[in-house]
Amino acid sequence: QVQLLESGGGLVQAGGSLRLSCAASGRTFDIGTEGWFRQAPGKEREFVARHRRSGEITEYADSVKGRFSIFRDNAKNTMYLQMDSLKPEDTAVYFCSASRLLYASTSTLDYDYWGQGTQVTVSS
Repeated sequence: QVQLLESGGGLVQAGGSLRLSCAASGRTFDIGTEGWFRQAPGKEREFVARHRRSGEITEYADSVKGRFSIFRDNAKNTMYLQMDSLKPEDTAVYFCSASRLLYASTSTLDYDYWGQGTQVTVSS
């Protein structure tokens, strides 16, 4: 099993920045792909960003491209989502995720492990 623990959410004004962290523990050698998803009230969970655990082959949702960045610190076994130029429509609960697949897609169905979620609220 893999355990994921997120932190870093909060309230920020439009145009501001936040950095989310996701610390992994357990059988982390099982992880092929890491990702971030978000879920706004009344909406389905949607893809935000993903990369191979080696840090290669990143992909972003069109809505966040150029504003968000996914990266990891191997020494800390932690993945991050740097969010800049935040907009009110970015308000959601953000989840980090991990897949045993080396080439996991942007579908939630491909991901085996999930964090508990962290709230991000962007005020206008």
